[in-house]
Amino acid sequence: MDTQILQTEFLGNTLQDYCWFLGAILLGLLFKKLISRYLSKLLYKVIGKKDSEIGVEKFNELLTKPIGMFIMLSIIYLGASHIQYPPSWNLGTVEEFGLKMIVSKAYAFVYVLSIFWILLKVIDYVGLILFARAEKTENKMDDQLIPFIIEIAKILTYIFALFIIMGNVFDVNITALATGLGIGGIALAMASKESLENLLGSFTIFFDRPFTVGDTVTVGSVTGKVEKVGFRSTRIRTYDKSIVTVPNKKMIDAELDNLGMRPVRRVKFNLGLTYDTTIEQIKAIVSDIQEMINNHAKTDQEGKVRFQEFGSSSLDILVIYYVNSPKWDDLIDVREDINYKIMEIVKKHNSDFAFPSTTVYLQQNN
Repeated sequence: MDTQILQTEFLGNTLQDYCWFLGAILLGLLFKKLISRYLSKLLYKVIGKKDSEIGVEKFNELLTKPIGMFIMLSIIYLGASHIQYPPSWNLGTVEEFGLKMIVSKAYAFVYVLSIFWILLKVIDYVGLILFARAEKTENKMDDQLIPFIIEIAKILTYIFALFIIMGNVFDVNITALATGLGIGGIALAMASKESLENLLGSFTIFFDRPFTVGDTVTVGSVTGKVEKVGFRSTRIRTYDKSIVTVPNKKMIDAELDNLGMRPVRRVKFNLGLTYDTTIEQIKAIVSDIQEMINNHAKTDQEGKVRFQEFGSSSLDILVIYYVNSPKWDDLIDVREDINYKIMEIVKKHNSDFAFPSTTVYLQQNN
């Protein structure tokens, strides 16, 4: 009796067929996470290493969702193999445009995407391993090269996925498409001239190496630390902690000052004293500041302190010195220390700092 009930047909399929379909989906939902973690560990044994600093936990975090999607789609395919479209619908074949073709193409499209999603996550994991190894080296070139390689790998994966989808899902003639791309290559190059210039700029940066990741540079009005060099642009972290994206074309065309290549950092400013300061006081102040700068532990011996100008409201002393470090933190610390000492020297000689002022002389006529 139970067998007869299971053989009852509804919309061209038996209840047994529907049970197989629903059971497959239910089992997939129950065991999807468990199976995906198991397959993730198997894949980790092939790609990862037990002594890797990244570890299997990060690998599972990246791969569990895409593998779970792949498993669920596979189970749905197995369960749906027992289900047929009702004959009363009079649907055409899969090769003819209609519901069957749309469902089949949509499923194939999502299935291929799930496979390439797994591949992209594997590339991300390999990138994490390479980054961890690069951090152990003092060479900055690998820090710059690894993101570039990862981007190339992902772009090639996207292109390969596009050709697979177009060829196997949408039945596009890939050979004819490649020929058409060759003919239209010139028009495409003209349309994407700026993108190509940025791409060529990225290769110039890698081969000519005007800077590397971690260097502090000034390009136009932007000053900051280079965080990443990509295909199209370079990311610079400014001292305001914001990210500025500069096209690679501008990075090689504009005047670029690599502050990280400087062995020293220069400080230059004018020190204004009041006009009631005597010549002896000025000479003593200049001499003491010069001696202080020369003897400072973080400056070299090329500092210059000279009385230079008669300003509109001050006697101006030119102060130039060089900090023995290209680092921004060292620069601001040394400037602060020297500024405090200059204030002490000026006060010691009973002088004072000038500020903009105007003196008005009144003449009384009898």
